[in-house]
This record gives sequence, structure tokens and C-alpha cells, in this order.
Amino acid sequence: MSGRMVAAGIFLLAYILFMVLPRRRTLVAVAAALALIVTKTLSVSEAMRAINWNVMGIFVGTLVVADIFMESRVPAFLAEHIVARAKNTTWAILFICALASFLSAFVENVATVLIIAPIAFSLARKLRLDPTNLLIAIAICSNLQGTATLIGDPPSMLLGGFAKMNFMDFFFYRGKPSIFFAVELGALASFAVLYLFFRAHREKVSLELTEKVRSWVPTVTLIALIVALAYSSVLDTGFSSLAGIICMVFGVFSFIFKKMIFRQPLVEGIRTLDWETTFFLMGVFVIVGSITQTGWIDTIADTLSRLMMGNIFLGYTLIVVVSMLVSAIVDNVPFLAAMLPVGMTMAQKINIDPSLFLFGLLIGASIGGNITPIGASANIVACGLLKKEGYHVQFGKFASMGLPFTLAAVAAAYLFVWFVWGPR
Repeated sequence: MSGRMVAAGIFLLAYILFMVLPRRRTLVAVAAALALIVTKTLSVSEAMRAINWNVMGIFVGTLVVADIFMESRVPAFLAEHIVARAKNTTWAILFICALASFLSAFVENVATVLIIAPIAFSLARKLRLDPTNLLIAIAICSNLQGTATLIGDPPSMLLGGFAKMNFMDFFFYRGKPSIFFAVELGALASFAVLYLFFRAHREKVSLELTEKVRSWVPTVTLIALIVALAYSSVLDTGFSSLAGIICMVFGVFSFIFKKMIFRQPLVEGIRTLDWETTFFLMGVFVIVGSITQTGWIDTIADTLSRLMMGNIFLGYTLIVVVSMLVSAIVDNVPFLAAMLPVGMTMAQKINIDPSLFLFGLLIGASIGGNITPIGASANIVACGLLKKEGYHVQFGKFASMGLPFTLAAVAAAYLFVWFVWGPR
């Protein structure tokens, strides 16, 4: 069997297993990458080159900084004070969602849910509310805003690595408003949806302030990391390796701080990091690298280009809608990793700026995961926390909020990207 067919077979089998066995996605990705090497479809050196080490550095380094930031209790402290100052429950809930949104632009989404969830449960207990909708709202807000910046979530890191976009490029790219503003417009539209869901809760909030800040140093570290990444955008315009190195340096500093101040053993800190997602990302890079190297990306791009029939707006719409629907049931990381080179090749074939298709893919794939409880890791974690408290989230229950939220956010962002980045 030719290497081209082996690559296609392993790719398809891996993606089917990602859907069937979502909790074994890391094992599947690593096994698929090893199978490509064993079958000599890729050599070890080719597999290593397929991994975007700059993105991996950003992910792991940011993960460490976010972990220390969470342990400092600053986010929980801020959440309590924000909720205590709300005029009623509706606004308390919306403020919690806004805080989750803000944090997830700089902290991984799962970490954001874990930070905010205790405050949400405390508020629900005091006001005798069902916390289900509140936890769902926190999860989907985190997923939305994680798309806004380079360091917010793995899909954004994938786009940055693929398109050589640095931190500031997510705000302004080639002289035009970039993905950040598309996401914020989507956030405004989806905020109206959340208000409709929670508008009936008019009780006055009464929340006892119990959180104590352990240290403000992790907050300063996170702010310094953001500033350093913004400055690196000037020094490393090609997004080659500087951002990854900066994140890893800040990660090492955070590890040292954690050991010296929080008195946590270094080995324990390393062990508790999200290694599953780390190895999952590496495996996905290798899998996608195999179909790129064996020519499948060009084949897929040719097929989709013919379906467009020369209509760029139709092609853009199909990319956004299909990526949104697929990401509702498939992990958005492998889907986006596979489709970014397809979007780039399609744009080159019809001679347009690829940013239109790449931004459309990111919007659809990242926000589409909000439709179902299995569409994003943050959703799975939120449902798991609810289950621990005795609340079982049904598919329909999650979708009743996730679907209108997603449609509002995607529609607004979709139109923004088309009017800014569509052909003139």
C-alpha cells in the first residue's frame, strides 16, 4: 500500500476515534503518530519537523503561568467582589460570565472554568438556584473569548503558528481590524442571549467574602507575559520562535516561584500540568503533517474549490457553517489543524487573501464547540463539576443555551470578517 493511502487511512481512523472515544483522544493521537513512523509514511525527523515547536512552547509556558495565577486565588477574589457589588442576581451572573470571558482571553479555558466554578456554586447555593445554566454559561463564554488572543486557547495558537501571526496580529493584521474585534462583536451579540436566559432572576445578591489572595506576584507575571508577547511581535515579525521561548521562560520562573513561595514540590507541579493536551497537540501536528506531505491537502482543496463554483462568498459561508457544525461533535483542535492548510490552498487557487478563509475557520471551529456538551474541553469539565454536585446535564439542556449563544456569536463575527476581509 502506498504511503499516500496509509496516511489517509490513519488520518480517517484517528478522526473517527476522536469522535467515538473523546476521553482517549491523546492515546489515539500518539498511537496514530507512532503508526505513521512505524509504517515509514513519515521518518522520525519529518515527524519532528511537523510539530510546531513555537506553538508548543506557547502552550506549555502559558499553561504553567495560568496554573500559578489560579493558585494565587486572585481570580476567585475578584469574582467574589464583582458579584458582591452587583445590584441583583441577573447582573451578578452576567458579571461572572464577563470575568470568565476576560480571563479566558489569557488563561486556558478549562483553567478558567475551574477558577470561576466555586464562586458560581456558592452563589447558586445562597440564592437557591439551579447552577446548571450558570456553569454552562461560564463554559461557553470561556470558549468564545479564548479565540480572541494568541494565548487564549489552542485553536488560536494553531492559527498563529500556521499563518505566522504574532500576538498583536490578533488585534490588527496588515492594517485591518483582526480576529479580536470579530470575537468581541460576537460576544456583544451573545451577551444579549445570556441576558434573556437570566433576566428573571431579580433577587438581591448576598455573598459572603471569603477568598484571600495568596500572592499578587502571579498576576504581575501574567501581565508581564502579555506585555512581553506584545513587544515580541515587533522583534519577531515572522512568528518563528521568540513567543514560545518567552512563554517557556515565564513558565520556568512560575515553577520556581511555586516551589519557593507556595512550597509545592517541583515534581508535583510538573506532574499536575495538562500533559494530555500537550501530547495530543503534538500527535495532531504529526497526523496533519502526514496528509500535507502526501498531497491530500491539495486534493481536498481542489474538491472544495470546485464546489464553490467561483463564488467566494459561498465558499466562505460553507467554511464557517461546516466548521461550526463539525466542531459541535468533533474536537476543534484536530479539525482546525487539518483544515487550516486546506483553507490556505483554496485561497491560493482562487487568488484571494487567505485571511478570509482562515479567520472563518477559526470562528466556526472555536465557537461551534459551544453547541453541545462534548464540543469543547471546557464544556466537558463544566458538566463533570455539575455531576459531582448531583446535577446531570442532558444534551438538550446544554444545547438550549449553547445553540442560540453560538448562532448569535458566529453570525456577528462571520459578518464582521466578511466586511473587513472579503474581496473588494
